[in-house]
Amino acid sequence: MIRKAFIMTLKAGNEVEYEKRHQPIWPSLQSTLLDHGVTNYSIFLHPNGRQLFAYAEIENEERWNSIAQTDVCREWWAHMGELMETNDDMSPVAVDCREVFHIDKS
Repeated sequence: MIRKAFIMTLKAGNEVEYEKRHQPIWPSLQSTLLDHGVTNYSIFLHPNGRQLFAYAEIENEERWNSIAQTDVCREWWAHMGELMETNDDMSPVAVDCREVFHIDKS
């Protein structure tokens, strides 16, 4: 299991709408994530700003990266693009975080 964390940023004033569009996410997007080896995925909104902290547990990087090539992912990016800072391909600008500590009850 690979743990990933990254930061994304909302455009000002879009916090409520961002949360609304995730309640729930599209069933087809959820299925795509699960089918591509995502076993756990959470997004948190920083209380004093527009930063989103995302945490995902995935089976492997190749399957994770291939999600971006799916139609439903690209449609989701277009759906969310007006709310977030995005790259030219409409993917969210995301800054990977490096894990510095982990504890797991095994």
